[in-house]
Amino acid sequence: MKRKPVLLFAFPAIMLLILAAERTATFLLGTYPSSPAMWRIWLELRPLATMFWQQVDLYLGGSIVLDAAMLATASILCWMACRARASAAFFLANHVALLFAGLMIAVSSHSETASTIASFTAPRGLQFSLMVDFTLKNSLVLALGAAACAYCHIAFLSEARQRTEARAIRILALQRDL
Repeated sequence: MKRKPVLLFAFPAIMLLILAAERTATFLLGTYPSSPAMWRIWLELRPLATMFWQQVDLYLGGSIVLDAAMLATASILCWMACRARASAAFFLANHVALLFAGLMIAVSSHSETASTIASFTAPRGLQFSLMVDFTLKNSLVLALGAAACAYCHIAFLSEARQRTEARAIRILALQRDL
């Protein structure tokens, strides 16, 4: 199986597009505050990305240009990682994107009003609760991320098997020649 960089880059690209779409919607909402369509788009994207952008804006000053530069740099790095032949950096790009998606969903769930709340008891008797909002949108993002990670594992293992077979053939040829 030959790995396809476009498929390896798909999930990180989706996550970067969600972040870019939320920034764009926020910018356009500031420009057209009376547009119901802008409010609908922004309200759909807000739970996935707003908590992340609030933290970024807190530390970096809230510039849309800086946010766009950050997203462009991240997308270039992910694309280069997915195209690298001699490394397994595509593993890192996809798995970081999945962890990031899970973190965005978990963080945004605390700001939602209709969340699933489950209480757990720690071994020492401390109580804490876990709130995760498993809406269709969040579940779809996590399912796509799990599929992207599965593809990474399949691609990596098939490449490793091909390298092992090639090495075994070379060793047999060397033994035969000796």
